Amino acid sequence: MVDKDRITDIGPPDYKDFLPPVIKENYGKWKYHEILEPGVLVHVSESGAEIYSVRVGGCRIMSVEHIREICEIADKYCDGHLRFTTRNNIEFLVSDKSKLEPLKKDLASRDNKFPIGGTGAGITNIVHTQGWLHCHTPAIDASGVVKAVMDELYDYFTSMTLPAQVRISLACCLNMCGAVHCSDISILGIHRKPPLIEHDRVDAVCEIPLAISACPTAAIKPKKVTLPDGKEVKSVEVNDPRCMFCGNCYTMCSAMPLADAQGDGIALWVGGKVSNSRTPPAFSKLAVPFLPNEPPRWPSTVKAIKNMVEAYAAGGKKYERVGEWIDRIGWERFFEVTGIEFQHQHIDDYRLATTTWRTTTQFKF
Repeated sequence: MVDKDRITDIGPPDYKDFLPPVIKENYGKWKYHEILEPGVLVHVSESGAEIYSVRVGGCRIMSVEHIREICEIADKYCDGHLRFTTRNNIEFLVSDKSKLEPLKKDLASRDNKFPIGGTGAGITNIVHTQGWLHCHTPAIDASGVVKAVMDELYDYFTSMTLPAQVRISLACCLNMCGAVHCSDISILGIHRKPPLIEHDRVDAVCEIPLAISACPTAAIKPKKVTLPDGKEVKSVEVNDPRCMFCGNCYTMCSAMPLADAQGDGIALWVGGKVSNSRTPPAFSKLAVPFLPNEPPRWPSTVKAIKNMVEAYAAGGKKYERVGEWIDRIGWERFFEVTGIEFQHQHIDDYRLATTTWRTTTQFKF
C-alpha cells in the first residue's frame, strides 16, 4: 500500500491535474466537435458545455522568449491552458467564448509568429527530427528544410482547400526518428557512402568490439593498419557492399564519420497514413530517390513537394488521402502527373512479411 501523502519524483505527474476545469468536469462526456474555420475548433459536451481550440503553427525548436510569449497569451485568454499537438502545433484552449475573437485578433497582430490553421483538409505542421542542430547522424538538416517547405505551402496551412488532410514529416536519416513511414508526404535524409575510417583515431577513442557489434549487416571487421609514419595500429575495415549507411558504427565510434557533402541528400516518399478510415493504415513508398542538399532554402526539394501537393489538389477526390488517390489513378499515372522520372530504385520487390501484417482493425478473411 502506497502512502497517499508520499512526496516522490518517480514518474510524471498525473496529466489530469493540468486539464482546464471544463474538460475535467466533462471528462468522457464530449458529444461532438466541429471545425468552425481553419484552425478553430469547438468541442461540445453532453451537458452543453463548450471549449474552443485555436490551433497555431509552432516551431520544433523554440527560444525561451517565444515560449514565454506563448504562456503570456495563454494566461491572458485561456486561464493559462494550452496544449501541443503531436505535430508541433500549439492549441490555445478557450472556455470563455467572449475571448475567442480577441485571441484571434491578438495572434494575427504578432508579425505572423502565430499563424492560425492546420486543421481539416489542409496541411498541418511538419513533424521532424533533430537535423544538423543536435543529432549526430543526420544526412540533412531538419528545421531548415521544414521552414523552406512550409513557407511555400503556407496557404495550405491556413486554409482547408485540399481533398483531405495532408500530413508531411521529415527524418534526417534512415533511422527515422520522424513519422516518415506513415505520412502522406515524407522527407527522408539519406547517406550514400560508407563511413570514413580515421585509422589514427579508432584505437584511441573507440571500443573496437562495440563498433563491430553495432553493425546490423556485419559489414565491419577488425584490421591492423600501418599509418604513414610506419606505426601499426588496431583499426577496422568496412565491407562497402554490405553497408546500409545507418550510422550505428558512428554512434559507437566517433572515428567513423558518415556525413559527406556529396553523398548525403534527400529522398521523398508518399502515400503513408495512420488513419484506419475507408482504407487500412499504409506505409509510404518511394517517389523521388535523391535530391541534393541545397541549404539554406533547398529549392529542388521544395519544388518537388509543392508539385506533388498541387497534383493531388487538382486530381484527388473529397476525403481521399494522398495514398488513396495514388491507388485509384495508379502509379504510372502518378509519375505522369507529377513529372517524376521512374528509376530503378522504384522497383520494389522486397516484401517479406508485409503482406501478412495486420495493420488494421478492419476484418479480413
